[in-house]
Amino acid sequence: MTPIIITIILLALIFDFLNGIHDSSNIVATMIASKAFSPRTALGMTAVANFCGPFIFGVAVAETIGHEVVAAETISVVVILAALFSAILWNLLTWYLGFPSSSSHALVGGLIGSVVIGAGWNAILIPGLLKILLTLMISPIIGLLFGYLILKGLLLLSWNASPKVNTIFKRSQVFTAIALALSHGTNDAQKTMGIITLALLTGGLLDVFIVPLWVIVACAAMIALGTAVGGWKLIRTLGGKFYLIKPIDGFASQFASAVVILGASLVGGPVSTTQVVSSSIMGVGAAERMNKVRWGVAQEIAIAWMLTIPATALVAAGLYWIISQFIS
Repeated sequence: MTPIIITIILLALIFDFLNGIHDSSNIVATMIASKAFSPRTALGMTAVANFCGPFIFGVAVAETIGHEVVAAETISVVVILAALFSAILWNLLTWYLGFPSSSSHALVGGLIGSVVIGAGWNAILIPGLLKILLTLMISPIIGLLFGYLILKGLLLLSWNASPKVNTIFKRSQVFTAIALALSHGTNDAQKTMGIITLALLTGGLLDVFIVPLWVIVACAAMIALGTAVGGWKLIRTLGGKFYLIKPIDGFASQFASAVVILGASLVGGPVSTTQVVSSSIMGVGAAERMNKVRWGVAQEIAIAWMLTIPATALVAAGLYWIISQFIS
């Protein structure tokens, strides 16, 4: 294993750790905001579920990222380095600013930018790229719709219930939060697994694209560690700036998000946890009344979503040129 491959693995694990920090807010924000659990309890429970996700539901997303988007035989380790650096820089910037942008978008954008500059458009596998872009685009719409419908259904079922129903929804969030964390670990940790496996294949350490067990363990552990650390700025954004979240809102948004993310994971579709959770929160709020949601905050987040792929693609292209001056 060459020093460059080792560097790529370390950078990928750093990205995975930052992804856990960045996306931990998505999993626990509504649980904390609705006062179902304390922040540390919520983050600890979520971290364990994040680790377990890839072992329970498989690695279909890793195969999509590492095997179906780019032709491995046409790219170099410099391409992968540039993509990772770009995604890490974007994650750090948006984490500092408190923007819940998409780590998935950052990685995909970085990969596209570096691959196009380093190997040309012919290295991009269009069917795989369309699969990713389609799932990234459709999943938040489905999350919004599911959040709306699930809360409407819950309100219908509990319209004549006593105030004690809030306690039921508060305690039930342990199940929806674990389901959401499992789906997040299943989807997001696998993106890093795909990148590391692609690097191993490019470096001649693997003959075929098969994710090694040690890669699964390492990536699952790093995203779990990042989740345990938590991203408090982002938790405040998702948990409190949209609207005042009640226990029934937390339950409904977590349930809707878990269904969408896990469903996409099982078919190998990489989605943005940030997008799905944010859109489900908005859908739940809109189900009560449209003006309950602070749409201005949603607009700011949407701008960050739209900027992520082109910004990281451009940064990765520039980084590729810089790195290639030192590594042939």
